[in-house]
Amino acid sequence: MSRVKVLPPLVAGVAAALLLATGAQAAKMAPVPKLTKAEFTKAQHTYFDRCSGCHGALRQGATGPNITPAKTRLKTLKSLKNILYNGTDGGMPGWGKDGFMTHAEIDLMARYVQNTPPAPPEWGMKAIKKSWKVHVPVSKRPTRPPRRNWKNYFGVVERDAGNVVIIDGDTKEVLNVIKSGFAVHILRTSSTGRYMYAIGRDGKATMMDMWASPPNLVAEIKTGIDARSIDTSKFKGFEDSYAVVGNYWPPHYVIMKGDTLEPLKIVGTRGYTYDTNEYHPEPRVASIVASHNAPEWVLNLKETGVVLLVDYSKLSDGTITETKINAERFLHDGGWDSTKRYFLVAANARDTISVIDTVTRKLVKNIKVGTKPHPGRGANWVDPKYGRVWATVHLGEGLVSIISTDPSKPYAWTVVREWELGGNSLFIKTHPNSRYVYCDNTINPKKSNVLTIFDQKRPDADPVEITFKKKVVHMEFNKKGNEVWISLWDKAGEVVVIDDKTHKIKKRIKGLRMPTGKFNVYNTTHDIY
Repeated sequence: MSRVKVLPPLVAGVAAALLLATGAQAAKMAPVPKLTKAEFTKAQHTYFDRCSGCHGALRQGATGPNITPAKTRLKTLKSLKNILYNGTDGGMPGWGKDGFMTHAEIDLMARYVQNTPPAPPEWGMKAIKKSWKVHVPVSKRPTRPPRRNWKNYFGVVERDAGNVVIIDGDTKEVLNVIKSGFAVHILRTSSTGRYMYAIGRDGKATMMDMWASPPNLVAEIKTGIDARSIDTSKFKGFEDSYAVVGNYWPPHYVIMKGDTLEPLKIVGTRGYTYDTNEYHPEPRVASIVASHNAPEWVLNLKETGVVLLVDYSKLSDGTITETKINAERFLHDGGWDSTKRYFLVAANARDTISVIDTVTRKLVKNIKVGTKPHPGRGANWVDPKYGRVWATVHLGEGLVSIISTDPSKPYAWTVVREWELGGNSLFIKTHPNSRYVYCDNTINPKKSNVLTIFDQKRPDADPVEITFKKKVVHMEFNKKGNEVWISLWDKAGEVVVIDDKTHKIKKRIKGLRMPTGKFNVYNTTHDIY
């Protein structure tokens, strides 16, 4: 497949301007726009909510480009507003076009990014402990599971409402709406599946008990100002003992007790990039997974390109051990291969998937894929020709890259297939009991309402497309693997349940506000994707 890669408009425009600035004709810098105190405060909150995840709290760039004033003032306000409104081909959403920002908000943000970014405050143990609350003590919690099929419960994120909705996967009944952190990024479970943990973009972690009737909030804590990742201890002998949150700001991770979220230890991540050895003030903790092969967590440091293996086996005496593995930049999301030995993580600024062997504790390979890979946790299946494979979609182009994960094969750790996808995507999903692979097209404005379905057994066949009236985002299977749940991402949103074999709609769960991620208790506990 031949593909021409085009720089997104913001990157291309900045690159061109910088070339002029270093040549005989210097680029003209735009004046710094004035903002009132109220405008600055509002813009700070909007930037944190919509922009910091890709561009960083200090705007130095990661998944998205550097947008410090030295770069943004090389562009006119008009061109910045156009980018903010329409988005880019490189994966930036059209905030205005998609209805998330008004013209007035677009104008405000264009002016804001031409101003010097404020340094966010630190957030230490004193502030963390002050935020910690246990709503239901361990002694007051149920001692046996409910009669319902609780392992088939789903946690559904109502992103902008700051809620997690617990839904019975069998009856499709909403069991409870639980207040969580703002804009919850992911949900993870304890090793038994009993507890479900959420982490919001505001750094707030919440812990929910699936054995309660209905499931309820049992503890919460604010680990920082901005966060994206959470997981628990799952290795034998440490089941449900600990939880860990990785923060975007401050750049650190926080270890807590698994049953109450009591904070135990903070570890900073500021340091040097793996390749150029330059100091970086903001190495954010991206994805975290719990190792199946040792009492360790796999933490990915976005800006420095380092994968940490954090050994928690001696945490009872306050000791942790870090193994640092050089991978690639900028690390983002990823998941396990089907054997749960190899962790594959996207380094989306370098169009790379880094493969980590958690047994030998080494980098296996950096694999070049499409533009800005974004696998979520990826998807595993058995290809009829290449055997075990894992796949990712991309923020920057409509493409599925399929990688061989069988080390015994001569083509192991190479891209063995590529599927063209109608739009830039956020997530890909399958299940061991399914023959299909599901992809959203969320980032492409023309295809964002389309669900694309590929056939594993007929990999050269054209995919099936199902079109909805609203933006499609994120897929999740039920425990049996015979249903796929998708979110229609809207203020008046819903979850649509699709029969995996017929692709017919079985149920619409309506009345949800901006539903995004959905996490089945059983599949999340056992890393099934």
